[in-house]
Amino acid sequence: MSKVQRIGVFTSGGDAPGMNAAVRAVVRACIYYKKTPFGIYRGYDGMISGEIKELNSPLCF
Repeated sequence: MSKVQRIGVFTSGGDAPGMNAAVRAVVRACIYYKKTPFGIYRGYDGMISGEIKELNSPLCF
């Protein structure tokens, strides 16, 4: 059985209260558990067009 090593954070593409805090929490948890977080920008359009970027925070290390 393979373990999950990468996690995609899929957002809707619009402004939403608390979204930055939620994404930050996912990134911090991924770093803590030694997983690689990726952000998928602009919802399904971003996923289809490949708008995917590795997320990191130098302050979490």
